[in-house]
Amino acid sequence: MTTDTPTLSRGLKSRHIRFIALGSAIGTGLFYGSSESIKVGGPAVLLTYLIGGAAVFLVLRSLGEMAVHRPCAGSFGEYATKYLGPFAGFSTGWTYAFEMVIVCLADITALGVYMGFWFPDVPRWIWLLAAVLVIGALNLFSVKVFGELEFWLSLVKIAAIIAMIIAGLAILVFGLSGDQVGVSNLWSHGGFFPKGAQGFVMSFAVVMFAFGGTEIIGVTAGEAEEPDRAIPSAVNSIPVRIVLFYVLTLAVIMSLNSWTKVDSAGSPFVEIFAGLGVKFAATLLNLIVIVAALSAINSDIFAAGRIMYGMAERRQAPAVMRRLSRNGVPWMTVLIMIVALLVGVLLNYLIPQKVFLIISSIATFATVWVWLMILLTQFNARRKMPRSESDTLRYPAPFWPYGQIVAIVFMVGVLVLLGFSAGTRVALLVGVVWLALLGVAYAVGTRRNGAVGPDPAASGTAASGHATADHEDQAAAYQRLG
Repeated sequence: MTTDTPTLSRGLKSRHIRFIALGSAIGTGLFYGSSESIKVGGPAVLLTYLIGGAAVFLVLRSLGEMAVHRPCAGSFGEYATKYLGPFAGFSTGWTYAFEMVIVCLADITALGVYMGFWFPDVPRWIWLLAAVLVIGALNLFSVKVFGELEFWLSLVKIAAIIAMIIAGLAILVFGLSGDQVGVSNLWSHGGFFPKGAQGFVMSFAVVMFAFGGTEIIGVTAGEAEEPDRAIPSAVNSIPVRIVLFYVLTLAVIMSLNSWTKVDSAGSPFVEIFAGLGVKFAATLLNLIVIVAALSAINSDIFAAGRIMYGMAERRQAPAVMRRLSRNGVPWMTVLIMIVALLVGVLLNYLIPQKVFLIISSIATFATVWVWLMILLTQFNARRKMPRSESDTLRYPAPFWPYGQIVAIVFMVGVLVLLGFSAGTRVALLVGVVWLALLGVAYAVGTRRNGAVGPDPAASGTAASGHATADHEDQAAAYQRLG
């Protein structure tokens, strides 16, 4: 049976999904935000990244379990609706869309800072406006175009990080830049925990921002050609990414120069190589961090658009967000993201010096809240599942149920930490107000339109309508839990 109704197309291959996740996770949080985490915790942030990364891995394994069972455009918003209730799905979906908007604002803010390395006299907002318009236009093409673009942008980032690690190790081993270089920098400037236990604990509130966006793996399931192969492959690579792209990279950076010399004037990666007199490396790295920011913006626009499309199908968002182009792209949600990013351009024009810390803190709240809801959703779904059914899961989350309980407690702890620092307290306040507004919006919408749920008219138009019979059987297994 055929239809002329446009639908989300399954055009993402396994390599696309792996690199889309990289594109969203390896961006501003690492190349620029790491300067904030280093200032808060010193070299001890290396341990923070390991612990935080382990918690995020459990989140992604929990999401992967559900995504392999039931690949859909709505992803964790749809899962939360089914297993925690309509309001949980409503708040999770909108908070994720909010997260992507805020993370995008952080990314374009960092992009302006990077361009200042070459053009210090040119206002930031000019670069940001150009980037928003170009990336937004590219997201209106088919998902295959997006996947290929993100694949190559992320490949450039990975190659650059590996090259930077090799160059940094060469400087350390051969002593090419004087006496200030050495692994001893990790403990000779106040010790490995220079800010004490308090600094170490508080660094979690900053570090978790760096991992924001990794949950996009679940969002891609609705447009993956083989979700039951692509999703596990992408999630299983997370531990290696964390060790290589965060821990090892920052260890090299802080060994090349004292962590006390890191500030927020630019990317610490660029600043340290420039400080060592390696100007060519600093210029090249600045180009790389610009590519990284563009890649992250690209991934975030994609993710927010798909999650809003899924919410529109469940009548949790305006029906206009279900509009698709002939290429199967939710063009209306892309336009909404472009408009939201133009607000970021305005903020960088009005308060260029304060905008990043405020935005990144708010993004941390939204990110951790979404992770918490993913964990609670999977926990509730798995708890109700008969043993005979859980034994047949193709990609079960490990350490059940104790790993999930520990991760849930950890995420709650990170949210509490946001309230203990003057710099991040605004995020907690904004987060509480945001959830309250969602509660009001949900109550008003329910009173006007009745219970929120899947729109029968949209049946078959989501990516789930393209799922194979095998995927539909897996979805039925989950649906029986309700």
